[in-house]
Amino acid sequence: MNPLAVPELAPYQDEPRQAPSGGVGKTGILEMRFEDRGERSILAHLYRKTPLLVQQALYWDEATRGMPCVFMISTSGCVLQGDRLYVDITMAPGSMAHVTTQSATKVHEMDANFASQVQTLVLAENSYLELMPGTTIPHRHARYFVRTDVTVDPTATLLFSEVVMPGRKYHRGGELFEYDVYSALVNATRPDGTDLFTEKLLIEPARWPVRLAGAMGGHDVFGNVVLLTPKRHADAILDQVTAGRREGEQTVAGASRLPNDAGLIYKVLGPESAPVHAKVREFWALVRRTVRGEPIPDVPLWG
Repeated sequence: MNPLAVPELAPYQDEPRQAPSGGVGKTGILEMRFEDRGERSILAHLYRKTPLLVQQALYWDEATRGMPCVFMISTSGCVLQGDRLYVDITMAPGSMAHVTTQSATKVHEMDANFASQVQTLVLAENSYLELMPGTTIPHRHARYFVRTDVTVDPTATLLFSEVVMPGRKYHRGGELFEYDVYSALVNATRPDGTDLFTEKLLIEPARWPVRLAGAMGGHDVFGNVVLLTPKRHADAILDQVTAGRREGEQTVAGASRLPNDAGLIYKVLGPESAPVHAKVREFWALVRRTVRGEPIPDVPLWG
């Protein structure tokens, strides 16, 4: 999908006074292909174009020693108006990988145009991908569009998470839901083209109140996790998820089935990023244990 054709971005087609949208240094590209090599998977192909960067695959997950762990890095340190970012991840048969970001994704304040990131994920048979970027923080008047297109084999597993802040919550007395647009779309199909599901999240705080009971209510942070996996795994995981609010917890969470036996979707609301990330980790642990029979790594000392 061309971001220029997205209806909610129609008011934001003016060009920045600085570097033009999509120009040199504004079009970031990452292409990664992971392949199975028996005892471990490897990052077999890597293409990168600034401001997106990957240096190399690391093997720091002691519970899953053969899993390459990759950090996506922004050389500009943030997402700026006019940025057009493209991420392409291909999982060969039997391969596995964990892909994250080096820090939170900060979408800077904008006075012209918008920023977009288009992600294409292809998972072949028996592959396993954890795509778990850091928190997204849209600053005041940010306009950010993210689209993720997934092609997934029925035997493969994708765990894809996003945690979205309301803004710089403690910046100059608070910046809650003062961005212009946050638009995120996930679309999934089978390799033969069969549609599985489409979900679109559109937040325009100035146009539609976010504090409604059916939206954010009194919560500030939103977590969304998509799990595409064989039905037997989805059934086993759903049986272990506790919906609602547990005693003593600040978060509300729950899971439901995706159509066409595609997997599950898990959502979390909370007052701060830390408890929301903790609930996402709980779900991640269920997925890793059920699908691979292995634990997730410990929380880093700096986490």
